[in-house]
Amino acid sequence: MAEMDTSSGGGHKKGPGVKKGKKLSTRVDLTPMVDLGFLLITFFIFTTTMSQPTAMKLFLPKDTEKPEEQNKIKASGALSIMLGKNNGVFYYEGELLPDGSNFKSSNFKEIRDVIINKRKSTNPQDFVVVIKPGPEATYKNTVDMLDEMTINDVKRYAMVDIFDVEVQLMQKTEENSGQ
Repeated sequence: MAEMDTSSGGGHKKGPGVKKGKKLSTRVDLTPMVDLGFLLITFFIFTTTMSQPTAMKLFLPKDTEKPEEQNKIKASGALSIMLGKNNGVFYYEGELLPDGSNFKSSNFKEIRDVIINKRKSTNPQDFVVVIKPGPEATYKNTVDMLDEMTINDVKRYAMVDIFDVEVQLMQKTEENSGQ
């Protein structure tokens, strides 16, 4: 701990021929303080809880070898949403018509209203949203669309690959709008 030199040569002598003893400074031993510091650091490391990573729970269907055993949806209850470049969102209801007349463009602000309106006008057992990220879609936009599914309480949705016809329609729409 702390030490102090108290060894003086006897009693207190005063006078002209008496030498004064050197006053030694106190010396503090910091070894126990370092031990206590490491003990506290170790205690706090072992008693804190590490933050758990947050992840979105996705329930994926089982793969089947026979196409007729896959999940089938009614075309009237389907809403297909495609994600393009520059935060572009494209959608169509039901099946894509050969002339592409039901293919529409939107943005992330308006797509919520589209989802809500489709959900209101469709039987809850038939309603499903099909999300199709395009080749130039960003990861952020895909996560934002999955968040929209949670916000709008959509129970049935799927992420699938986009068709070539849909990519071509997206590119034509983007070119016409000047993107």
